[in-house]
Amino acid sequence: MVKTIEWTNEGVRMINQLLLPNCEEYVIAKDYQEVADAIKRMVIRGAPAIGVAAAMGIALGLKNYIDNNLSKDDIVPFFERMCNDLLKTRPTAVNLRWAVDEMKKIFYDSLNLGHAKLKEVVIEKALFIYKQDIAINEMIGKNGATLINKKSKVMTHCNAGALATAGYGTAVGVIRKAFEDGKIDLVYVNETRPYLQGARLTAWELMKYKIPFYLITDNMAGYIMKKEKVDCIIVGADRIAANGDTANKIGTYSLAVLAHYHKIPFYIAAPSSTFDLSIKCGDDIPIEYRSEDEVKKIFDKLIAPAQIKALHPAFDVTPNKLISAIITEKGILYKPFTTSINKLIK
Repeated sequence: MVKTIEWTNEGVRMINQLLLPNCEEYVIAKDYQEVADAIKRMVIRGAPAIGVAAAMGIALGLKNYIDNNLSKDDIVPFFERMCNDLLKTRPTAVNLRWAVDEMKKIFYDSLNLGHAKLKEVVIEKALFIYKQDIAINEMIGKNGATLINKKSKVMTHCNAGALATAGYGTAVGVIRKAFEDGKIDLVYVNETRPYLQGARLTAWELMKYKIPFYLITDNMAGYIMKKEKVDCIIVGADRIAANGDTANKIGTYSLAVLAHYHKIPFYIAAPSSTFDLSIKCGDDIPIEYRSEDEVKKIFDKLIAPAQIKALHPAFDVTPNKLISAIITEKGILYKPFTTSINKLIK
């Protein structure tokens, strides 16, 4: 399994996804600010992975900060500032907020246990979130594989593999399990402009798993659906509203529209922590806008006139009516999603 993130004595160790696939290099964040910077710069990315990173960042921050000379009046403001700094890094992925909230619960529940015990329990909680994420992804893979028929050709977008999680993956986890079960013949991997997570990361992962695939540009997807056999499309999610509207990497919405036109099942694979029941529909999901340089450049090489303006919404929202099913660790959700989500996720 690809080692996306690990807790070590030196700090939080992460594979630098900015350098993949050309260089497999690990970085070690030695304080929570470095973890926050890694999340913001997309050294580590993917909704579940940045949730795990945030949990480890909080544990690391407390480990470094707390000593016997500090009172609760010192520790609490530092803790809250640390949580806020991490929450600001990526606004769309709800797993980040979920992980911070989980760390807040254990922190305040343990605040009166003494400094040594407080550090111990927050580290244990971060490690639990890490291990839990891997177990959840493996269950998503098992549940999702039941939807795949033998000799299937599937399409995926962006990277929802081990690199986007603590390990195993969500959408790619389904593909992995279905391939192990002898059900998948071929995968079409969309490059995912402008950040190329499909070309750089998913293609790299599938090579390691020895799963047959073709890399295609995003604007080939409709043609491939029309001319080739595509049995289903499986993607991940960064936030899912109470009605099943789903935010995912930019280009997902277009893919869902094409799938609907060609009558191809469109599946979302995500852990239950990705659901945000406080948001009624996709219109209310905050969409992160990233630097226009990420559109105008590839690997720091300018590919457009330097003086032009460019837009970079990093995510789009797929309305629930275009989604065939949502695969979670707790089971598979079908329409009407408002009912199935309330029944399974709450």
